[in-house]
Amino acid sequence: MISTLEKEVTLRFLKARKKDGFLNIISIFSFIGISLGVAVLIIVMSVMNGFRTELINKIVGFNPHITVETYNNKIQLNSINQNLKSISKDLIMSNSGEAIIIKKNTSKGILLRGYKSSDFSKLKIFENKLHLGNNQKLSKNSISIGKELSFTLNLDIGDNVTLMSSAGIETIIGSLPKQKTFLISSIFESGMAEFDNSIAFVNLKTLEQFFNLDEKDRKLEIYLDNPKNIEHQKVIVQNNFPEMFVYSWSDMNSSLFSALKVERNVMFIILSLIIIVAAFNIISGLTILVKNKTRDIAILKSIGVLNKSIVKIFFLTGVTIGTLATIFGIILGVTFSMYVENLREFLSSVFNISLFPEEIYFLSTMPSEINPFSIFIISVSSILITIIVSIFPALKAAKLDPIKSLKYE
Repeated sequence: MISTLEKEVTLRFLKARKKDGFLNIISIFSFIGISLGVAVLIIVMSVMNGFRTELINKIVGFNPHITVETYNNKIQLNSINQNLKSISKDLIMSNSGEAIIIKKNTSKGILLRGYKSSDFSKLKIFENKLHLGNNQKLSKNSISIGKELSFTLNLDIGDNVTLMSSAGIETIIGSLPKQKTFLISSIFESGMAEFDNSIAFVNLKTLEQFFNLDEKDRKLEIYLDNPKNIEHQKVIVQNNFPEMFVYSWSDMNSSLFSALKVERNVMFIILSLIIIVAAFNIISGLTILVKNKTRDIAILKSIGVLNKSIVKIFFLTGVTIGTLATIFGIILGVTFSMYVENLREFLSSVFNISLFPEEIYFLSTMPSEINPFSIFIISVSSILITIIVSIFPALKAAKLDPIKSLKYE
């Protein structure tokens, strides 16, 4: 328990006085350093959490949640058990192949994904309304391309493009790659430049003819009600298709998310050093405070104040500075995290620079997700560091000999 005397003396030591000028400067820098350290940690963790969540949403919104590929036999939809039906939202058959899209003198490699006309409108990519043209069906010779690809090749709805297949046709002069002309029926926008620039959709039958594929080569795309709980649901799918190759969106992007996790942990450790360095200023400040208050400590001991009370007084002084700085840092960090995109837009317009290039970070806006658990961990870490660095000066204050301290007073 903390007595009234200990509280009063602690508050007195915390109050700024003119004769303690240098001590006040150290205390202010300690406060600012810890506050900035906590705020920066919260901002960075919020942006990285937001980036990860937004990336997952973009990937999950564009790609199938789980894909089943067959080795030899055709996938039979009537073999799906009740467990798989209970977790799935849509089951769609598809196929894919790599091709070259040609427009005048410009060409680019793309991935073609084929769907039945009835399944095409079920894709989540067309639920966000960021598309132009007809997204309800894919006719025999129509193609749906991404926004970035339309910019790259200067294409618009109604234009014709030529696609060259990796599959060949035999002629009297040898094997030649297949070519086919498609009409652009729609332009989609996934929110990820990489997808928009390298993927296009065509009719499933047309794709299979274009790449010389059979129905047994088709893949089963499974769209789940809750795609984030992917590992448990992947096991259910594997149990339904034990002899087939099953993989999820998480498997396809495992290296990316592993790198994000490592980067987030490293950033937490590095930025925690800001708090540690600032906390060491508390040691300096408390040590000087003990030196300046030698006479006061001696008087307190002379009137019967116990050593443990002296320890509490100086310990509370350091912890109060650290705790208040942490609280201020939380307020500052949360505020900046809430308006980080507005701040980015303001700085970009003022200095005419791109602070978050879409082609590098896949996203067009700077995301931010405030995670209460992350804030809790940062706050606890900051206060624990403050507690640890406040112990030594407090113990040193308790060891002062009142007789020696008052000898020359």
